Amino acid sequence: MTFDFNSYQQAAARTGAPIATDHPIVYPTLGLVNEAGEVAGKVKKIFRDRQGMITDADRDALTLELGDVLWYVSELCTRLDLRLEDVASRNVAKLADRAARGVIKGDGDLR
Repeated sequence: MTFDFNSYQQAAARTGAPIATDHPIVYPTLGLVNEAGEVAGKVKKIFRDRQGMITDADRDALTLELGDVLWYVSELCTRLDLRLEDVASRNVAKLADRAARGVIKGDGDLR
């Protein structure tokens, strides 16, 4: 079946529904994704414009953006009643376990 964009939009609308977004984790989650995108955009330009040569100005700009990412991660942890220290500790333990089992590369959360 061939779709034009109007047909696609109508078909897609039949599968969508309003979703309440007044939960306290919505704002920090959206902020985290936005800031991570800003980090990715700056890295993309380092490779697009300077073949991967990282300048001091790049480091300064990325430091600011990564600080924003960290702030949103911290806020999300707070809203979920998680300690950032526990999240970091569990992540290091997970990666060490994967490395010890030789599955640091690959796909899937449960490897």
